[in-house]
Amino acid sequence: MTPLPRLLCCALLTAAAAHAADPVIEPEVARRDVRLPRLPSKDFDAGLFVGTYATQNFGSAPVVGLRVGYHLSEDFFVQGSYGRSSVSDEAFRQVLPGGVFPNQKETLAYANLSLGWNLLPGEVFIGRGLAKASTLYLIGGIGSTHFVQQRRQTFTLGFGGRLLLRDRVAVTLDLRDHLFSLDLLGKRQSTQNLEATLGFALHF
Repeated sequence: MTPLPRLLCCALLTAAAAHAADPVIEPEVARRDVRLPRLPSKDFDAGLFVGTYATQNFGSAPVVGLRVGYHLSEDFFVQGSYGRSSVSDEAFRQVLPGGVFPNQKETLAYANLSLGWNLLPGEVFIGRGLAKASTLYLIGGIGSTHFVQQRRQTFTLGFGGRLLLRDRVAVTLDLRDHLFSLDLLGKRQSTQNLEATLGFALHF
């Protein structure tokens, strides 16, 4: 080997050895303990609702009530509801003397416990730069309805939507069917009573 290539090889070997011997750069940033904040879980929610309740054979009337829920997971939640409406038999009094009810207006009250399933969680976009968390859900449950001195077991089925306006405040829109039996018109029959409501809930 001629002297020039031999010198180049020696120089390359020397440079490689020097590079391999360079120490690993150690970070000089001192570790510090980080205390994680205790954020509320916001698994519970409670709120009020208003809407309309259509009692089969007796027309529609306003309904008000409250709901309390607990979110078991991102997919399922349980909810307790209580509502009141004032039902009139005015249409029957135009045909039947004395009407159907003891009084022209009677209070209908119900309470139930339901299980909900968040079917389509996602976001609603308001304009270009604002997005709000939302979900569509199915719900069903069992409870009791008190109406004209009768207390009947009630099944509820329905669906709804929830939109989080803020971190803790949500607005809900629900459509539910209350199924129970009555014997006010001479025979006992199953009735379907539709309810549409708008509600506000606080998560905590």
